[in-house]
Amino acid sequence: MAKFHLLQFASFSSTYLTCSMARPGNKIIQAKLVLLGDMGTGKTSLALRFVKGQFFPNQEPTIGAAFFTQILSLSEATVKFDIWDTAGQERYHSLAPMYYRGAAAAIVVYDISSVDTFVRAKKWVQELQTHGNQKGVMALVGNKSDLEPKREVEAEVGEQFAQENGMFYMETSAKTAENINELFYEIAKRLARALPPKPTGMNLNSNVQDRGRIYFCCSA
Repeated sequence: MAKFHLLQFASFSSTYLTCSMARPGNKIIQAKLVLLGDMGTGKTSLALRFVKGQFFPNQEPTIGAAFFTQILSLSEATVKFDIWDTAGQERYHSLAPMYYRGAAAAIVVYDISSVDTFVRAKKWVQELQTHGNQKGVMALVGNKSDLEPKREVEAEVGEQFAQENGMFYMETSAKTAENINELFYEIAKRLARALPPKPTGMNLNSNVQDRGRIYFCCSA
């Protein structure tokens, strides 16, 4: 298994983090990543498990969108993810383009125990192909692999759809942490191959800003 380092931070400026924590001589990539999928597929749980190592069985639905940051230090590059976790409710669908336009990477999530969420995931992929970044890294994720006895979407079906649409496929479980770090590592590795490094330089600004979760609430 390839080696990588997961670095977690709560309240420092992004410039300070990417410049100071990068390996010497390593290129730095700052990448916008968006999570898309139906409500209840576990998008927020995926993000929380990756960023904070936490899982909450009764995770509340995201309102509008939530924002996280995380850094992966690979041998190829140091990748700083700006993660936008979008709401799955239909009433927030019109906001989604604000988050996926210009994104370097996108994760489309469905629940392996719900074929309806897989059908919805296909529509998200079609929308990304039409309006999103055509050169971005795209992953199709079958989440909740811990619900194997209730599976409605076979892994082969998801993998075939992903291959047909230029994506890579992975099954995960935010509950057990299965393949969570591996998912983001694979995205980071692909970004490191595809994206140019971010210019570096000395940052004398010592301001500290909150990098916790931010909610964007919109009235219906």
